[in-house]
Amino acid sequence: MSLNPEALQGARQHALDMLQQAGIAVTVREREALDVADFALGDWEQTGLTELVYINTDRYCAKELVLSGGQTCPEHLHPPFDGTPGKEETFRCRRGVVYLYVEGREILLRPGEQHTIPPATPHWFQAGPDGAVVSEFSSTSRDEPTGSCLAKFSCALCPRNQTSTVPDH
Repeated sequence: MSLNPEALQGARQHALDMLQQAGIAVTVREREALDVADFALGDWEQTGLTELVYINTDRYCAKELVLSGGQTCPEHLHPPFDGTPGKEETFRCRRGVVYLYVEGREILLRPGEQHTIPPATPHWFQAGPDGAVVSEFSSTSRDEPTGSCLAKFSCALCPRNQTSTVPDH
């Protein structure tokens, strides 16, 4: 993580404020567990998010994803892993709007709307100008870093291996 301690605390507080505005109660333990992710790209303000993981077992995962205005989670996919078909996930918008891009198709999610992404499907998403809170319900999440790359990025889709433009909304 490239954020200094003050910026890290600011990012966490911003996420807590957004979660509160979305009507999502957060416990003290959950506050302490907020994860500010920049995907090892070093530009959290543009490419990153804050996540609150409620549960992640070998069967399912539930979490909140909080993005600031215009913040992007870069294109990635969740390939087959250890005999599983890969991660299937449903995104449900709770606050703000989120632009979800699935195999090149834009899907606009407003509060109360959701979309399910099949395993091994390229996708990325970006918050609207006022930010977004998105609930994610999925099969097991294996997004932790492995070595010098992130397990959820295939080499072809890794942002480090390409230059892409993000639409201006």
